[in-house]
Amino acid sequence: MARLLFGLGVAAVIFTIYAVADCAFFDRTRIRGLRRGWWIVVILFVPIIGPLLWFIIGRGRATRVGPSRGGTLAPDDDAEFLRHLRNDAEQNERIRRMEQELAELDADDPLKPTTPGPGNGRGSGASGAAGGSAGQTGSGTAPSGDGFDTGDALDTERKRPDAPDAPGEAGPSGRPNG
Repeated sequence: MARLLFGLGVAAVIFTIYAVADCAFFDRTRIRGLRRGWWIVVILFVPIIGPLLWFIIGRGRATRVGPSRGGTLAPDDDAEFLRHLRNDAEQNERIRRMEQELAELDADDPLKPTTPGPGNGRGSGASGAAGGSAGQTGSGTAPSGDGFDTGDALDTERKRPDAPDAPGEAGPSGRPNG
């Protein structure tokens, strides 16, 4: 009987030492119930029950990062994937707004004269791109009398003021264009 009690005493001491060491080195964010110091006091001064309480109550479970069965998550269940999609959509919207602002700034072309009226290249007069005048060419451009080309509706085709109307013609410098 004495051997049994001695063996149980040794097992209780080993169990207590293991519980104190586990509590001392356990991640602070996963400890539940009491603070680490109080758990060590409970483990040391309440024999056998203190270490049992530590392992049952105080020691929190590990948080699982991935899925519980080790498989992959579907994209609609993965919060990181959904956050990435939302960030991409927001970034695409910012890019679209910036491109629109740049297009508006490009509409104020410094090569076009600023005087109002026909022939200023802005489509406000009778020779504008949207005017539908008889002087329009098949490409959607209407050359004005001052050497400017109004371009199409999206202003993708513009000529310099000193450029000739067709490739190969001599411009103001006398050299052929094209």
